[in-house]
Amino acid sequence: MKLSHFIGIWATAALILFKAVNYMLVKRRRALKSQELGCKPAPTHTPGDPFGIYNLQLILSAGAKHYLPEYMIQRVQAVSAREGRLVTTFQERVLGQKNIFTCEPKNIQAMLATSFRDFELGKGRNGNFEPLLGHGIFASDGKSWEHSRAMLRPQFSRQQINDLDLEEKHVQNMFNVLPVKPDGWTDVVDLQVLFFRLTIDAATEFLFGETVGSQMAEHNGATGSEKKFTYAFDRAQYLLFRAGRYGDNYWLAHNADFRKQVKVVHDFVDRYVDLALQQQQQQQQQGGLRKTEEDQRQQNKQPYVFLEAIAAETQDRTELRDQLLNILLAGRDTTASLLSWLFFTLARHPHVFAQLRRAVLDDFGPYVDDQPADTTTITFERLKSSSYLQHTLKEALRLYTVVPVNQRRAAVDTSLPTGGGPDGRAPVFVPKGTEILYSTHVMHKRKDLWGDDAEAFRPERWEGRKSGWEYLPFNGGPRICIGQQFALTEAGYVVVRVLQRFEALEAEDVGEAPGYRMTLTCAPSGGVKVRLREARG
Repeated sequence: MKLSHFIGIWATAALILFKAVNYMLVKRRRALKSQELGCKPAPTHTPGDPFGIYNLQLILSAGAKHYLPEYMIQRVQAVSAREGRLVTTFQERVLGQKNIFTCEPKNIQAMLATSFRDFELGKGRNGNFEPLLGHGIFASDGKSWEHSRAMLRPQFSRQQINDLDLEEKHVQNMFNVLPVKPDGWTDVVDLQVLFFRLTIDAATEFLFGETVGSQMAEHNGATGSEKKFTYAFDRAQYLLFRAGRYGDNYWLAHNADFRKQVKVVHDFVDRYVDLALQQQQQQQQQGGLRKTEEDQRQQNKQPYVFLEAIAAETQDRTELRDQLLNILLAGRDTTASLLSWLFFTLARHPHVFAQLRRAVLDDFGPYVDDQPADTTTITFERLKSSSYLQHTLKEALRLYTVVPVNQRRAAVDTSLPTGGGPDGRAPVFVPKGTEILYSTHVMHKRKDLWGDDAEAFRPERWEGRKSGWEYLPFNGGPRICIGQQFALTEAGYVVVRVLQRFEALEAEDVGEAPGYRMTLTCAPSGGVKVRLREARG
C-alpha cells in the first residue's frame, strides 16, 4: 500500500477521533452548565418516527389545510393530556433537527428581551429570507440588524404617522369599487381582496412616491408590471413560508417558481431605486444636499417619500432594495391581515359592529357624501384615544395574531426560565444552535391567562386591562415592530371611514369556522365575503 494511502487513512481516522472527542467534551460541558443553571428537561413530543419526518408531514398538512395555528393548540393539548398538567414548553424533532416549542410568556420574554443577546434569528431564517428580502431588518442579526433599525426607525416618526391624506385617497379608491345598489346594499364582496389592494397601493406610494394602483387597475381590467409585481410578492412570501418549515433545509423548497417570483419583485423595485439614486446624484451635482430656506419650504409641501429619505442615508442599490421590501412586507401585509380578521369577526358579531359604529360616530361624526374626510379631525391622537375602537383592534389582534408563530435560535448555550422537570417549573437548557418556535396564537388563547372565554371575541375585556408579555401582537424587546403605530393608525383610519359610510355588515358564510392562510403573515383562508348597507339619512 502506498504511503499516500496510509496518510489518507490516518488523517481520516484522526479527524473522526477529533470529532468524537470534541463531541464528548461539548456534551460534558453542556451537562455541567445545565446542572449549574438548575435545568431539567422539558417534555418531548415527536409523533411517528424519531427523526421527525412524520412530524414535518403533519405540520405541512396542517398548513395546506389552513389550520396550522389551531394545530399548534392541539399539540399543546395533546402533550398536556399525556403529562397530566398544562404544558407550555416541549421538545420536538423536525427532519432530524431538535427544536423547542413554547407559548409561555416568561420564556418568550427571555428570548426577546431579558436574554436578548443569547438568541438570534439564525442562519435558517436569514438564509431562507435572503433571496427575497436580502439583509433587511427582518432577515439579519447583529451589526447588520442594528444598522437597519437605526436607519429605518426615524422614518416612522409621529409626523409621518399623522399624515393621513394619502390614506384617504386610497380609501376613496376602495369605495369607488364598492358600488351600492338602489336598496342601499352592495353585492357580496371579498373585503380581504380590497384591503390587500388598498394597503399595497398606500404602502407603495409611501415607500416609492408612486402607487402601484392595484385597486383602480383591477377595476379597469388593466394588466401590467404592477399586477405582476403584486402577484409575485404574494407568491414568493407563500413559498418562503413553506420553505421555513424545513428548518436549515429550507433550500429544498427554493425551486424555479420561487426564483422566478423573486426576479419579478426585484426588477420592479430596482426601477424605483435607480430613479431615487439618479435624483440623489443630480442634487449633489447641483450643489449638494444643502438647500436654501425657500427650497426647504417648497420641499415641505411635497409628500413624504420613504425611499428618498433613506437614499440620503445610503446609496447602496442592494441595501435600498432590501430595506424597501422588508418595510413593504410589514406595512402592507400586517395591516391588511388585521383589517381582514377584524371585519371577518365583526360580520359574525353584529352587536359589536353596532357598538363600534356608535363609538365611531360619537368620536368622528358621520360620513359626508362626495367629500373626502377632514384629516385634521381623524388624527393619530384621536384614533388612539377612541377607546372602543382600540379595544376592538386589540381583541382582533389577540384572537387572530397576524404572525401566529415565530422563531429564534440560541446563539450560545443558554436556558429558558421555565418549562422543565415533572412540574414544568424548572429552567430548560437550550444548547447553541437550537431552534425555538414560539406561538403567540396559542398564548393568546390560553384560558389560564385570559379566562374561560379566551376564545370569545369580547372587546370589553380590555377595559382597564394593562397587558404584559401574555399579549404580543407586534413582538417585544429590542426587535419590537418599529411600524406598529403606523399599522394601527392605518387600520384604525380605514375602520372609521368604512363604519362612517356603512351601517350594516352581513357575512355570507356565518357558520364556517375560520381557516388560516399562512404566508409570512396570516389572513382568513376563505377571504371576508360580506354585504354592506350604506348609511342613509
